[in-house]
Amino acid sequence: MSKKKQNKKVTSIAIKLNSLFVSKIFSKFLLLDMFLLAFVICYWCVQGEINYYGEFVPNTKRIIKFFPIESATYTVTWTNGKTMVKDASSFFIAIKKILVPTLIFQGLLILKEIVFGTSKIRKTLKPLDEIAETASRLSNMTFDEEKVQNLEEAISKISPTTSNEKIHTGDSELQGLEESINNLLDRMRESYRQQARFVSDASHELRTPISVIQGYANMLDRWGKEDEKILNESIVAIKSEAENMKNLVEQLLFLARGINGKTQLNCKEFFLNDMMNEVFEESKMIDENHIYKYEENEKIKIYGDEALLKQTARILIENAVKYTDKGELIKFKIGKNKKEEVYFYIQDSGIGMNEKDVSHIFERFFRADTARDRKTGGTGLGLSIAKWIIDKHGGYFGVLSREEIGTRITVFLPQNNSH
Repeated sequence: MSKKKQNKKVTSIAIKLNSLFVSKIFSKFLLLDMFLLAFVICYWCVQGEINYYGEFVPNTKRIIKFFPIESATYTVTWTNGKTMVKDASSFFIAIKKILVPTLIFQGLLILKEIVFGTSKIRKTLKPLDEIAETASRLSNMTFDEEKVQNLEEAISKISPTTSNEKIHTGDSELQGLEESINNLLDRMRESYRQQARFVSDASHELRTPISVIQGYANMLDRWGKEDEKILNESIVAIKSEAENMKNLVEQLLFLARGINGKTQLNCKEFFLNDMMNEVFEESKMIDENHIYKYEENEKIKIYGDEALLKQTARILIENAVKYTDKGELIKFKIGKNKKEEVYFYIQDSGIGMNEKDVSHIFERFFRADTARDRKTGGTGLGLSIAKWIIDKHGGYFGVLSREEIGTRITVFLPQNNSH
């Protein structure tokens, strides 16, 4: 079936469905109006009889004169000869004033469905139309067994992990299927490369503390039993490297869970001010060697994982502490930019970085100053973890750094995360 014929068929179905829907709405409005009108008139008549006669008597002669409405009356004659003639003009005029706008409103609703209903139904039917069209195409397709076999052979010859080869049979009928398989292969290879790199990096980083521990253990074995100085030095060094290994393994596990999708955000609304103030106070308490300053302009409520965002702030602070001399300033600030994006930043007055290093700081195990980072006990994973957390929140980082002046790392969160 051609596209034009298919569209005409869908339009015809939509018109029929819309006609049924409009008829149904009209019938409902008509029944509702008639019921309400009858109920209100009956209630008015009964109340009039009770007010005049003292009670409602069923077997009584009743006449309602509707037209002309200005002289409408309601007449009741009881079996005892008593008669009530009640003016009904004001009652029916009041009903008319209510009924006319109601009918106009109902008419507009019906007119709206007549005009726009068909297009709405067409839009609703579009997915079904596409499914029907696809099914029609599939039913008309003829599969060549030899072509499918050629595709199977091409797939079997390709390594999903160790090559960048792509499937190409040269058959136009199989082109869409080839593209889908090639895209899947690309994703598999990228996932494999990430895992291989992760394992390689982790092995390399764990090798250093293990070597240090092994070296001091050998030194203890040779001279530590007799030399107290070597004994104490070795114990301190082994404990320090064991702590580094523990931190490294914990961070590796966090990243591994993130890569595998096992770390989920636990989002809720909270005040960013309160979170940053907690981090500020605990930083002052833990570290007495630096001057801390916290600046806020307004109360900012955001939607996110408070624990993970707090972890990000702590990572940035730890980074600032490592590279800032004692007695120097570390500044916190929160606010909103011109795009209404919420931000918080940590700024230090430390050694800073050059432009080349700035572009790599969020890479796993990257260290701008290897010797100094070794001394300060860094793993090279903190900023990678921070980036993963902020990426998950749909945010991004801004980094401003000058050598021998300091570094400012800003976390920006999207507008829909703030309230």
